[in-house]
Amino acid sequence: SQPPLSRDGSDALLGKQAIVVEEVTAIRGLVRLAGEEWSARAFDEHQVIPVGSLVDVMEIDGATAVVYPRELLP
Repeated sequence: SQPPLSRDGSDALLGKQAIVVEEVTAIRGLVRLAGEEWSARAFDEHQVIPVGSLVDVMEIDGATAVVYPRELLP
């Protein structure tokens, strides 16, 4: 039998939820992820995600979380 697959390091953050603490665009932004602040950019280059929005981590690019909004605030 095989041990269960586990993700470690930044791979463990894929699919996690974060909250936007500085507006996220295709170029820059900041999210709180797993209790830490991470630089972030939008998965969809045409989106601007406002502060307070919940986002899902789609990928980790170096030290930057690439995120997609779970819900956009009005």
